[in-house]
Amino acid sequence: MPEISIGDAELYYESHGEGPPLILVSGLGGYASFWAPHVSELARNFRTITFDHRGIGGSTKSRIRYSVEQMADDVVKLMDALGIGRASLIGHSTGGCIGAIIAIEHPDRLSRVAMISSWAKADAYFARLFETRMSVLEEQGPEAYVRHGSLFQYPPWWIAEHMEELRLAERRAVDNFPPTEIVLSRMAAIVAYDRLADLGSIEVPVLVHVAKDDVTTPPYFSEELHARIPDSALHVIERGGHFCPHTAAQEFRETVVPFLLDHG
Repeated sequence: MPEISIGDAELYYESHGEGPPLILVSGLGGYASFWAPHVSELARNFRTITFDHRGIGGSTKSRIRYSVEQMADDVVKLMDALGIGRASLIGHSTGGCIGAIIAIEHPDRLSRVAMISSWAKADAYFARLFETRMSVLEEQGPEAYVRHGSLFQYPPWWIAEHMEELRLAERRAVDNFPPTEIVLSRMAAIVAYDRLADLGSIEVPVLVHVAKDDVTTPPYFSEELHARIPDSALHVIERGGHFCPHTAAQEFRETVVPFLLDHG
């Protein structure tokens, strides 16, 4: 597996295609493989970079106190290591938060950002959801945590129609589960994340994309992002759940790719 040093850690990464650089940043799960349904299509127009977050998959399993700011710093260090001065970024969920931080703190590094199923600050609902998920992991273990998480990541109609596919995905997730202390620290990090007051300083074009039936980051979070980010567009699809890049893959690309090309 290709790995690259970012100083205090090694990150597993993949690079596909040629053209303007595009960084794909997954969410809490942190795997490069989240983007597998889209890489070949995106690589037609972009040098498409995916990576496993620190602590996940083929990357260094650092025992640190994780934060979303630290995750964003890792992305900037990855860009430095790859010789990428400026790139577009698509971030799903926590990846959207990472994109927001980079746009706020390193505005010269991003040309455009797509924030998918994301948010700016945890509210009581979000905190309760992730406190529950943390309790499941601590008390019942990774297998229960993975199965429980599927109910919030995928919409009911998709689970009903893809049960065997879901079972296989859950089995892989359990077999490759990161150290529990790292997953718990990453969950605590996203509950603590709050850049709501800084969104008005973002100057790059932003696309905010969400599904109406997302119960992890309901549409009101995306509406708040859109309202506070000056040069932003909001696209809401009827159904797809939190993992809409998987469950509504074609519709996702039909929205995101024109945005990236129009601002290229």
